Amino acid sequence: MTQHPPGDDRTNRIVAVTLDEESIGRSGPDLEHERAIAIYDLVEENLFAPEGADGQGPFTLHLGITANRLMFDIRKEDGTPVVTHLLSLSPFRRIVKDYFMICDSYYNAIRTATPDKIEAIDMGRRGIHDEGSRTLQERLKGKVRVDFETSRRLFTLITVLHWKGEGQ
Repeated sequence: MTQHPPGDDRTNRIVAVTLDEESIGRSGPDLEHERAIAIYDLVEENLFAPEGADGQGPFTLHLGITANRLMFDIRKEDGTPVVTHLLSLSPFRRIVKDYFMICDSYYNAIRTATPDKIEAIDMGRRGIHDEGSRTLQERLKGKVRVDFETSRRLFTLITVLHWKGEGQ
């Protein structure tokens, strides 16, 4: 097996993602579809480098909610533990609530609204999603290096977990 130098982004990546089954509630087909796409896209292309383990990947990631905290259980591809980070959900509460409200509006608009109205709602949805992605990048700073697209895909997965974690 070829060893890549530390910092080489071919090793700083996620190759598998699992979601904690106890953290996931029943979701509608739209949300399940987004989750499946986010996992697929995340595994296909990402930058994920845990602090201190840069270049030691690839990595697997198990996401969940435990004790009102977002859990990132990071392991090497062979299952060897690397690090577990627990992040407060507080910075995400308003963003996730807003995101789900606008997603509901978007999915309802797809069925009945004009193309201009759908586009306007979708722009708002993307804006809130970007805000959540930037918040996640900020919360991971000094813990895990991720690029913006990786952060976007992770945020989509977090919304699924956070929604159940909030008891909604």
